[in-house]
Amino acid sequence: MGWPIAEVARMSGVTARTLRHYDDIGLLPPAWIGTNGHRYYEERQLLRLQQILVLRELGVGLPEIGRILAEQVDELEALRGHRSRLLAERDRLDALARTVSRTIAALEQSGKDGGPMTSINRPENLFEGVRPAVYEETLRDFPEHAEVVRQRVAAMTEEEIEAAHRRRTAQMIRLAELMAAGLPADADEVRAEVAAQHQALTGLRAVSVEEFRAMGRSCVENASWRAAYETIAPGLAAYQRDAIEAYITAALS
Repeated sequence: MGWPIAEVARMSGVTARTLRHYDDIGLLPPAWIGTNGHRYYEERQLLRLQQILVLRELGVGLPEIGRILAEQVDELEALRGHRSRLLAERDRLDALARTVSRTIAALEQSGKDGGPMTSINRPENLFEGVRPAVYEETLRDFPEHAEVVRQRVAAMTEEEIEAAHRRRTAQMIRLAELMAAGLPADADEVRAEVAAQHQALTGLRAVSVEEFRAMGRSCVENASWRAAYETIAPGLAAYQRDAIEAYITAALS
């Protein structure tokens, strides 16, 4: 039995455009193409699509998914491996939910007291369950910068990579504190945080004003970036975008 691409899109929630892209890159060819030019999929293709979507949910990029699927021999064993990773991801998300709940409580308390997040006694608790961002995904709109980051990360140890991600998460949390305190995006304290972000970027490579502005917009428009910010605090993605725009107006224009 074969299902047309429109039906597969409906069943899976993946757009027909995405399915055609998976075919174009050799990741998910259809079982056959009809005389009408439409793609048709059989059960084997649906199982492969399931694996692709599971791996995507686990944060694996398309090139790596292609490699994994090309190397796997036992489909059942591969599914068992995916299940194990999903269970581990469930545990991570549970830990992340606890982390965000603690942060929300601390931000609410600091808002009442007018002080820092003193209710968090161990700063490392802020980062429980936080997974490093997948650069290939989040920087796909900035290929030149992504390549520089990739080269830099390749030369780093696991400890250095983890420390860098923790610093980035801490930076996002500091911005969330300022937002929770009611400071506008163009406040001096917010501008100082964005200045540090801009300095870190230009420390890797020259970043034009327009590229920095585009990065600010991507905090909202790029799903991966937006999810990372919104995990810390709802509204933080737009606040970061607005803060970058305000910094550009005040310091770079």
